[in-house]
Amino acid sequence: MHDVKTKHEFEPKIVAFVCTWCTYAGADLAGTSRMQYPANVRVVKFPCTGRIDPVFIIRAFQKGADGVLVSGCHPGDCHYMAGNFHARRRFAAFRALLDFVGVDLQRLQFSWVSAAEGGKWVEVATELTERVRALGPMREFKELEAEEQWSGVIDTPELKEAYNTIP
Repeated sequence: MHDVKTKHEFEPKIVAFVCTWCTYAGADLAGTSRMQYPANVRVVKFPCTGRIDPVFIIRAFQKGADGVLVSGCHPGDCHYMAGNFHARRRFAAFRALLDFVGVDLQRLQFSWVSAAEGGKWVEVATELTERVRALGPMREFKELEAEEQWSGVIDTPELKEAYNTIP
């Protein structure tokens, strides 16, 4: 039996910011288990979701992402104790800001995927890709010069690498 791939008029670019310890391992499990999820998803690995600055999300949109996924350990299971709690608070405020400036929040998803949840990773990645495909291309942030406006400090080699590899 042949795998028939459906061609769509628009193929969204999805950037997934994931923690090393849980979601990245879950995505890896999906791959090693031969589960299929859309090739539209480009994964950028971080030590913890607590280290993902909201400006990274803006940079992803600026560089052409049509949707962004942020995913890490389930609350209470963070490798760094409370990193995902910090991320959850930060992203709640950031979502409100994006909503205020008119960004369709359906383009941005936060989820918790553990290392053992390869199937959940496939569901999350597929659902976001389909939702963003229906919305069409994202154009609002492509002309921003976010790098010069950011006041944060990239203070570790892992964060520098992640920041520089945002597709």
